[in-house]
Amino acid sequence: MDESTQLIWSVLFGGIGIGYFSYGKKQKALVPLLAGIALLIFPYFITNTYSMIFTGLTLMALPYFIKQ
Repeated sequence: MDESTQLIWSVLFGGIGIGYFSYGKKQKALVPLLAGIALLIFPYFITNTYSMIFTGLTLMALPYFIKQ
């Protein structure tokens, strides 16, 4: 896939990461806060589109399975 696809996925995961971050900060919940930070940062380091999608979906599901 090309760079525009990676850019779209990066923006999508970044937007979801901002939501997780703000929710975690407001509720003082550590797992959504850290998942939000990870969703904001990880697209800078992963260049393969399929790996980016898998990692992003995993990070999005993480707060659902790890509850405090």
